[in-house]
Amino acid sequence: MSLQCGIVGLPNVGKSTLFNCLSNAKAQSANFPFCTIEPNVGVITVPDERLIKLGELCHPERGVIPTTVEIVDIAGLVKGASKGEGLGNKFLANIRETDAIIHVLRCFDDENVVHVDGSVNPVRDKEIIDAELQLKDLETVESRIQKCEKAAKAGGDKFAKLQLEVLAKYREALSQGKNARTVELENKEQEAAAKDLFLLTNKPVMYVCNVDESSAVTGNAYVEQVREAVKDEDAQVLVLAAKIESEIAELESYEERQMFLEEIGLQESGVNRLIKAAYALLKLRTFLTAGSDEVRAWTFREGMKAPQCAGVIHTDFERGFIRAEVIKYEDFIALGGEAQCRAAGKLGIEGKDYLVQDGDIMHFLFNV
Repeated sequence: MSLQCGIVGLPNVGKSTLFNCLSNAKAQSANFPFCTIEPNVGVITVPDERLIKLGELCHPERGVIPTTVEIVDIAGLVKGASKGEGLGNKFLANIRETDAIIHVLRCFDDENVVHVDGSVNPVRDKEIIDAELQLKDLETVESRIQKCEKAAKAGGDKFAKLQLEVLAKYREALSQGKNARTVELENKEQEAAAKDLFLLTNKPVMYVCNVDESSAVTGNAYVEQVREAVKDEDAQVLVLAAKIESEIAELESYEERQMFLEEIGLQESGVNRLIKAAYALLKLRTFLTAGSDEVRAWTFREGMKAPQCAGVIHTDFERGFIRAEVIKYEDFIALGGEAQCRAAGKLGIEGKDYLVQDGDIMHFLFNV
């Protein structure tokens, strides 16, 4: 399932350092703007403790196979990007292709790392990025309004009229310096009309506060400023120290990494927390298959039914879907495996309308 989170931010806030921690693809990282020009794409393994327990229980011959999510490192935006400043047009096009945004904000002081605007102020930085994306969205909306007005007048196009209503809502919000995601649509028809607009500020967003080592656990005043600034947005705020994360990434063994984390007071690395949060931001969930051959995680979109999830494994599974056998992960672990769950009546038989839940252990029956 090819869905991407794009990492954005001003130059020198720690985007590429963070990306390097996330991915084996080493993005160039240097102390000057526009170090990253082409977007770097990393296919990132999603940490899932459930797989470890299932692997210990099933001892699969082919091993344990996690699921993945794609992360894109997009070059730093600058003021005026919406009008092509810096490498603005290219950067904005890269953002448009992603499904969600990870917005990195610099929340640390370091005189050795140049700030593109001369001082550290994460709220100002956020507003610069927001303004550039809003201006680009406003340009998109104005252009679409002209087309819809012509279609509505010329042919009485009902969809064009509906889209005009939605576009008017977006234009009002964007003109006031608000993001498109703040607009409340009245019904499913308006939601459908909004879908093909692909507005940049309508994408789900997570703010990542990049802090220094001393603030990795508790955060700092800069983080509190960010939390206050985004309190009315439907957005997550995650705190991590990219410099520490890069040091953790260099350690070879799991034990060494855990010792390092414990020493600084963390239970889990910021990178793991970020990957999980990015996965959830895309509204992705995981169903599992578990047996003596392999234990595997499969990605599905929230709200998908059993046949669609069967199709994630193979299109034939969806085409010839008969039914799904479902065991809840907790039951599988508590009772010790599939046979014990069958004996205890904990294996459910589900049909085409079953909404798959995160952590379901699935076995599909099909015939083609």
